[in-house]
Amino acid sequence: MDSTSMTFGSKEEVMINSMYIRKHIAPLLSFSIIGFLLFTACENDMKDIKAIENIQAEEAVDTYKDVRIIYSDSAIVKAQLTGPEMKIYHDTTAGRNNNYEFEKGLQIIFFDEQGKETQRIKSDYGIQKAKEGITEFHKNVVITMADGSIIKSEEIIYDENQKIYYNNAPITFEFKDNRGSFQASSFRSDLDFRNIEAQEMSGFYIPSNKSALPSFGQ
Repeated sequence: MDSTSMTFGSKEEVMINSMYIRKHIAPLLSFSIIGFLLFTACENDMKDIKAIENIQAEEAVDTYKDVRIIYSDSAIVKAQLTGPEMKIYHDTTAGRNNNYEFEKGLQIIFFDEQGKETQRIKSDYGIQKAKEGITEFHKNVVITMADGSIIKSEEIIYDENQKIYYNNAPITFEFKDNRGSFQASSFRSDLDFRNIEAQEMSGFYIPSNKSALPSFGQ
């Protein structure tokens, strides 16, 4: 895997099925309303004025339903993303511009150069912060490796620039064939989970005939 496998909005081929778009463009009328109220304050109590002052402008966002996105590089499929809904926030949305949000969950399946699945990641919520190169997975995050090994946490973050996964929440590593299980308070790893650094780790591992050392996801 490389960084292109998780970069939304790049030059990779993109297919979106059953697309429905709702565009919300902020009217930005709050200041005009407040100005008018300053001249008619005698007819309005301060509670009503305060309520209108707190009206927030609508966010500029496109919403896509039943999303299916294929990421490819030189005609080789790298990943497939699916989700019931995706929101794209635009430059007029302060603090959230160029974010891709999956409030109803998502799944990404990764493939090697031969088209074989290497891992998949699912979560109940996801967001990609394009400018920072960060993708966050939250709530019931599960990574399933090709050999059946499983990683579970409430938070896993992908850093495109450093090409790592990491988190700051409890995480569980379950080896294939029930050969072991480790728990940690947080972790940091390469994308293939061959070099895992975990904090406050505990658990057990049953060596196989091939190796006495733990080898996750292989």
